[in-house]
Amino acid sequence: MNAPAKIDTETRTSPTPDDLDIVVRDERFNRGTTPNRWWAGDAFGTAWHNALSATFPRGEAFFIEAVKAHRDGADPKLAAEIRAFVKQEINHTREHIAFNKLAEDAGYDIKAIDKRVEEMLAMNKGRPEIVNLAATMALEHYTAMMAHEFLANPKHFEKADPEVRDMWRWHAVEEVEHKGVAFDTWNHATRDWKPFRRWKLRSLMMLIVTMNFFRNRWTDSLNLLAQDGITGWKARWGLFKYLTVSPGVVRRIFPAWLAYFKPGFHPWDHDDRELIKVYEGDFSDALMPAE
Repeated sequence: MNAPAKIDTETRTSPTPDDLDIVVRDERFNRGTTPNRWWAGDAFGTAWHNALSATFPRGEAFFIEAVKAHRDGADPKLAAEIRAFVKQEINHTREHIAFNKLAEDAGYDIKAIDKRVEEMLAMNKGRPEIVNLAATMALEHYTAMMAHEFLANPKHFEKADPEVRDMWRWHAVEEVEHKGVAFDTWNHATRDWKPFRRWKLRSLMMLIVTMNFFRNRWTDSLNLLAQDGITGWKARWGLFKYLTVSPGVVRRIFPAWLAYFKPGFHPWDHDDRELIKVYEGDFSDALMPAE
């Protein structure tokens, strides 16, 4: 009796769409603009997004190096996607430096956040490069999940300064677009590994990244709220509601986060390129409903 064939879902052909174009949109935002101090319409949205943005310049430089370290031997399609990924991330770094200056000009001190990121990245020196790629892959999944949510749910930026909103949606579109690059690079770099070993490391790294991500962004956001005089339970409860109730980015990305642990998972299991088409068309009139 013939045994059923076993499909190695961890080494399957990449489901990244063959017709995917990773477009480098060399846009510039927030030069000389002076939005209200609470640019997102409330202090909690402001604190959360300022805390996120403060991590991007150093974080995205880390992503670039982690992916580039494993590009040797990549097939032409993946090699081209890595080049486009690097160019997009360089532009994101530049624009978040400008955005962070905007936050500082509004009176926020974000130097402590940048310092913590610098110290954490310094701890990675000497660590195996494949571990850095696994961390990058997990963090890229976070950026892709939040990017999808930011584009699909108009509540996130409905009260934001228009140019600030344009910057975040531009960044989100490109995060959706290149969401499979780090993962495909990982599949290339670990092509000789046993499936369980690959699944175990990427899953463990996602748990570590999740713990550090929320612990540090929560601390950073509370620190920024304190700079607005919002402290104690008022700060913690307000931030918790912002993240889990309305607009509720953490609650809404949970299913996508959970999917990462599925054997054979790939970011392009969910093709959400329609959001890119919406951005490139009439964004304000074509936003998907929040619920």
